[in-house]
Amino acid sequence: MNDNNFESIASVNELQDKVIEEFSEFDDWMDKYQMLIDLASEEQPLPAACKTEQNLIDGCQSRVWLVADLDEAGRIHFKAESDALIVKGIVVLLIRVLSGHTPQEIIDADLYFIDRIGLREHLSPTRSNGLLAMLRQMKMYALAYKAKTEK
Repeated sequence: MNDNNFESIASVNELQDKVIEEFSEFDDWMDKYQMLIDLASEEQPLPAACKTEQNLIDGCQSRVWLVADLDEAGRIHFKAESDALIVKGIVVLLIRVLSGHTPQEIIDADLYFIDRIGLREHLSPTRSNGLLAMLRQMKMYALAYKAKTEK
């Protein structure tokens, strides 16, 4: 489901609405957790060279590595890996919504899908803190790339 053509033309909100629609097909949270696990399983593993201390996200109970690259068009592309499948599924969702956008679009993004699909309320406090840490790191990358490109 990683359709890069759609990703590059869809706005952050359109991508969020697509995630909400996909999750609304399930009433039971066990099915939603399974969807997160499936998303994680479908994602390409992060190369071992990227699994460094500097790419590790602080604040996650599980180990989560996140890398970001800026393309020639000024859009950020994220890749991530986690040692926990549900956590990897969560970061894959964040990547699906934010990857392929400009630093400013990422900085300005109001990620309403997290609450609309009920994710925040169905996470343990430690996973919820991890979600916030992942989001914070993605926005920090966007701020850093924005500052770098404005020079």
